[in-house]
Amino acid sequence: MPIINRVADLQPDIQAWRRDIHEHPELLYDVHRTAAFVADRLREFGCDEVATGLGRTGVVGVIKGRKPAGNGDLKVIGLRADMDALPIEEQTNLPYASKTPGLMHACGHDGHTAMLLGAARYLAETRNFAGDAVVIFQPAEEGGAGAAAMIKDGLMDRFAIDQVYGMHNNPGMPLGSFAIRKGPIMAATDAIDIRIEGHGGHASRPHICIDSVLVGAQLITALQSIVARSVDPLESAVVSICEFHAGNARNVIPQTAELHGTVRTLTKRVREVVEKRVREVVAGVAQMTGASIELDYVRGYPVTVNHAAQTDVATKVAKEIAGDANVRETPPMMGAEDFSYMLEARPGAFIFCGNGDSAGLHHPAYNFNDEAIVYGTSYWIKLVENTMAA
Repeated sequence: MPIINRVADLQPDIQAWRRDIHEHPELLYDVHRTAAFVADRLREFGCDEVATGLGRTGVVGVIKGRKPAGNGDLKVIGLRADMDALPIEEQTNLPYASKTPGLMHACGHDGHTAMLLGAARYLAETRNFAGDAVVIFQPAEEGGAGAAAMIKDGLMDRFAIDQVYGMHNNPGMPLGSFAIRKGPIMAATDAIDIRIEGHGGHASRPHICIDSVLVGAQLITALQSIVARSVDPLESAVVSICEFHAGNARNVIPQTAELHGTVRTLTKRVREVVEKRVREVVAGVAQMTGASIELDYVRGYPVTVNHAAQTDVATKVAKEIAGDANVRETPPMMGAEDFSYMLEARPGAFIFCGNGDSAGLHHPAYNFNDEAIVYGTSYWIKLVENTMAA
């Protein structure tokens, strides 16, 4: 079937919610206005329970179906959206552009939140399913591990969640289409912070110095050999050094330098290999150059791994909404997603929804496509109704 007729009727309301959230972006865990907006809507819809403060500012709504699930049936399904924005100055000139200087919804979390609110409204009206639908609105996806914080606060056990599903918009993917895959779908992300202590001096006398700039350059080059020569060519990894800070005068060899970067991997084994080799390369360059080098290697989000059975369920539902031709298997993406923590805690699947021809994620000209609302909202609804048939 195509989109749900009632969702098409609700589209103006969902769009209005989305644009209101877009005008008032908030960062990480400081999503107090957004969380209050979400909680108020859930109460208005008549959710059976509305819980706030999970993972500091997360919100959860519980909607009970017309009858309880039978023995052996799926009893509780979790649907997750993220609420936080980014520290980016918006450049869209939209009438509902961010009213907060330096902050914007540049990743579409405003759309994710609004679509899940739309699904919650419909599900609370109809309750055409057996068991409980749990709608999860989490803070701090953008680097704050809000999903892990909500789990630590008892999300999965408190609401007895059996399976959990997530969704993200994807610029450049046709409107009304979906993309998904079994297994690793998004990468683990780790942080590299390196401090080099050399021996500074006059630029005309490099022979009595240990040049921190040269050491940093050698490190960057050597680190690139890890993916090229230590990782199986049939597997994926990224090592990117994106910051290099050293010196403040053209005729002074600086005493210190700092490098900052990221590592992306798609399997636990490759993650271990890359971390081991980064540590070995840093130690080797230090020994070779005589510099003192400190490395902080910090594990971030784990690999986002879709479970096979739940991916099949999600794919079937997406095809019901969009048609077989508009649901494709996506290659893994090297971006990261903290929904990975939820998929470690419970079986489930993460899917991408087309945002059409828009600016890319995290770009100052990005905007969530309101025409995608009916597809994403319908997907959430049919995911509940199909897997928890009354």
